[in-house]
Amino acid sequence: MDFKAISAAVDDDFLKVNDFIFKQLHTHVPLIKEIGNYIIDSGGKRLRPLVCLLSARALGYQGDQHIEVAAVVEFLHTATLLHDDVVDESSLRRGKASANEVWGNAPSVLVGDFLISRSFQMVVNVGNMKILKILSNATNLIAEGEVLQLVNCKNPDTSEDQYMEVIRYKTAKMFEASAQSGAVLAQPDSATEQAFATYADHLGCAFQLVDDVLDYNGSADTMGKNVGDDLAEGKPTLPLIYALQHASESEKQLIRSAILTGGLENIDAITNTVKECGALEYTMQKAREKAGLAKQAIDDVSDSIYKEALMALCDLAVQRNH
Repeated sequence: MDFKAISAAVDDDFLKVNDFIFKQLHTHVPLIKEIGNYIIDSGGKRLRPLVCLLSARALGYQGDQHIEVAAVVEFLHTATLLHDDVVDESSLRRGKASANEVWGNAPSVLVGDFLISRSFQMVVNVGNMKILKILSNATNLIAEGEVLQLVNCKNPDTSEDQYMEVIRYKTAKMFEASAQSGAVLAQPDSATEQAFATYADHLGCAFQLVDDVLDYNGSADTMGKNVGDDLAEGKPTLPLIYALQHASESEKQLIRSAILTGGLENIDAITNTVKECGALEYTMQKAREKAGLAKQAIDDVSDSIYKEALMALCDLAVQRNH
């Protein structure tokens, strides 16, 4: 199944989420709406809302609160993108100029703050204390992940375990919160609820690990960001961490220097090293392991088109080229 076939399982729900998102961007401050519309309507797949919708439906939920919860998830995710691009000084997001590139850092940060505060207005309206707890905890852990990444930035001694902690917090946690919140609406037993959280945690890690590979294998046109961005920012992603353990001494020194200083002066040489020492295949294998664990987590859930779509997302995560 491709993404279109996966999302088709909840097409009607997706349309309602989109409508709800743009209604919630209503404000008497035009700049907020302008920036909010710009980034929310910039071509993202809305994976996290999709996971929320599919999780609720896979457990037989028949109400409509999953629409609001999915919109909350997208608002929170969008806020992190706005803040990320400012911190990383990124100029490209989803194939076009980032909001901070167009409007500057201050408006981007402040609109990100607006989206977070609006998110919690929305989730309070849902009236489910458990979901409020899940999403507030997730938001806090994502912020911790951002700081952990900042600490690891330009640190060539970052370990694989330290890096996996960052991506579990920074990327996988919102996937996890999306699935768990959707599942909670169906009021399952605690084991089933946890199964969906575990599924999405592994799925989120798989997506991020493949992103790490695409930073060396992709192109700006397909990825929607500049190839080599992570290296330019001195981020020690898993391919670099692996290469630092398996490359020659001269190659290791080149990589260490690039991480310490940031920049792309030696991008071609480092890319060749990363490819030749097996770092990309190692990272892909880790992604495939995570995708397999995600599938395993919900294996006992009753079969449905929604479960099939959730399983297909795991395959999509490791087969995509952008």
